Amino acid sequence: MKPSELRSLNDAQLEERLAELHGEWRSLRFDEAIGRLTATARIGQIRRDIARIHTIRTERQMDAAAHQALTGASR
Repeated sequence: MKPSELRSLNDAQLEERLAELHGEWRSLRFDEAIGRLTATARIGQIRRDIARIHTIRTERQMDAAAHQALTGASR
């Protein structure tokens, strides 16, 4: 997925997508271990999508903390 598509999702949808990707990644790793995997590039795509989701979650947490610091400091 593109980062812009991921950013348009809310936190619950991001968590759901992350769980789906982890499940698919686990399945592909198993297929690779037993020699049944044909789409080897998909593993890399999933890993990058997982990293993107983690990055977006971190950005949101940092934005929330900065917003909290600004609103708390102005009181």
